[in-house]
Amino acid sequence: MNMDTRTRLRAEMSARRAALSAAERIAAAEGMARSLERLPEFMVDANVAGYWAVRGEVPLNLVVASLHSRQQSYFLPVLDENASRTMRFAEYRTGAALKPNRFGIPQPSDATRIDARQLDVVLLPLLAFDRRGNRLGTGGGFYDTTFSFLRDRKEVGKPLLVGIGYAFQQVESLPSESWDVALDYVATDRELIDCNAERA
Repeated sequence: MNMDTRTRLRAEMSARRAALSAAERIAAAEGMARSLERLPEFMVDANVAGYWAVRGEVPLNLVVASLHSRQQSYFLPVLDENASRTMRFAEYRTGAALKPNRFGIPQPSDATRIDARQLDVVLLPLLAFDRRGNRLGTGGGFYDTTFSFLRDRKEVGKPLLVGIGYAFQQVESLPSESWDVALDYVATDRELIDCNAERA
């Protein structure tokens, strides 16, 4: 898949996502939350990171509420003030102080930051995915850079990487680039996909 094809796929999926009604997004979020609850690590592990949904990404409100009801900690990515593509993570609780990062996405403003290696499960936004765990993001490279230490793993480790998307974002195949970090699972509004099993 060349860069032009990636650009077209990003534009197509962004448009499909943006066209969803609020009711469709809420229904998808409910289905995705049910899919995630089939993943034991999501239900019990202490440190779970997610994202602040923007531009039609699947909302995580229900996920955050369920984690807090089980006394698990929920983290949001925090970008460095410089141009680094490595993210750190800060715990988020409803009502906590937020400030926009350089892309205008809210992030915790005064919480202690932790390293990606301290997380147990990470929920990643995406524009497209295949069942083998290849993910097409927005192209910034933040997640691939931050989790590059997982790139050459031979078995499932920590943190567990779980793509979050709508079922329509699945494509037949995405090529794996040298810098890509594969997903362990994908949770959609319809199912939980075990990408490691699909790759086996």
